[in-house]
Amino acid sequence: MSLEWKIKPPLPSKLTDRDVRLTGLHLSGKRIALLITGSIAAYRMPDLVRNFRREGADVVVFSTNEGLRYVAKEALEWCSQNIVIDHFTAEAEHLSDIVPFDVFIVAPATYNILNKAAHGIADCIVSSTIAGALGRMERFGVPLLFAPAMHGSMHNKILTSSMETLREMGACLIPPKQANGKNNLASLELILAATIRSLSKSSLYGKSLLITGGPTPVPLDNIRSITSYFTGTLSINLAREAWLRGASVELILGKGSRPSPDYINTKIAATFDEYARILKKSLSQQFFDWGIFTAAVADFQPEKVYKGKLSSRIKQLDLKLMPTPKMVEEVRKKYPQLKTVTFKYEENVSHEELMKTAKKPFSKKGGPQIVVANRGEEFKSDGTQVAWLIHPKKEPEKHVGKEDIAKAILKHIESNS
Repeated sequence: MSLEWKIKPPLPSKLTDRDVRLTGLHLSGKRIALLITGSIAAYRMPDLVRNFRREGADVVVFSTNEGLRYVAKEALEWCSQNIVIDHFTAEAEHLSDIVPFDVFIVAPATYNILNKAAHGIADCIVSSTIAGALGRMERFGVPLLFAPAMHGSMHNKILTSSMETLREMGACLIPPKQANGKNNLASLELILAATIRSLSKSSLYGKSLLITGGPTPVPLDNIRSITSYFTGTLSINLAREAWLRGASVELILGKGSRPSPDYINTKIAATFDEYARILKKSLSQQFFDWGIFTAAVADFQPEKVYKGKLSSRIKQLDLKLMPTPKMVEEVRKKYPQLKTVTFKYEENVSHEELMKTAKKPFSKKGGPQIVVANRGEEFKSDGTQVAWLIHPKKEPEKHVGKEDIAKAILKHIESNS
């Protein structure tokens, strides 16, 4: 971004001052109780409130007096569009009887509040709300999440025991970022994602998915390789959305892909050979319900890799390229019980030819459950991907954009899980 600002006013917006632009609907219609305690990390809570609202949630903030030393009450009310509950009133908000909450999040959760919660102490508005939340969790399955934050010297046996007790009771502990001798508050992205996951009713909950994505470079020498321009975005969208719906996800990304969220179990493959090794090892060590193979796997690799660096003074470089092993076919033969989603990308073919080619795997024993087919000529002018989801017993479905494609794939998997 250039610093040469022309000092023009922003364009008008239909959003009012306190409105937020929706980025998703994962929390649409959900009522969230955010419980703030006395940690310096409380200053980050206005951003968390707005993140919840961007996913469609209604957020009510409860805070201890100590919490409000680190974040202004007015800021929280501005962000949430609700009154902050910082003391007991005749409305008995801590019991949430009139309009029950769908989920309770304690963030930041201090040493003090974690130990109080585990030992049944309810002596302020926040600890009393937690006591009620524990009861709702036990009786009705209402999620309760804690995001711990405290100095490492306070992480003693007492705290460990309290957190283990809370976890055994069914509460979710969101792992802190441990650095510089501290249990720093988890990223707001992780707190948001954990909240969404805790509310999932998807049939994917508890399922195990292996997803591949991005390029799989093949080396020419020690510093050069042949690769593709694919970035792994679709596989990352799939992994994130599946995790939010409650699935256990392993993502294998080729080097050169975009970064995946920290909460996704991601393995990076620097080359095609490494991709093949990681894929085989993962499948041999763990059972997966589904395999989604979006990776732009190299079809050819040099017959010989030059040791060192090829000289730039070479007048002409002739390379002999050999076909790479068909990894998806190998996987299907060795793991016939694995349900699969495969991809077919073509150029310089007609739509009819693409459909015909994409449907061929269904005729083979142990073929995929879904094929996602696309061709370069059908992409939008801005590069937006257009794909066709092909199911052996249904008409092909057209989907536009990687986010829409990812959700459509998972919808098919949900209906077959």
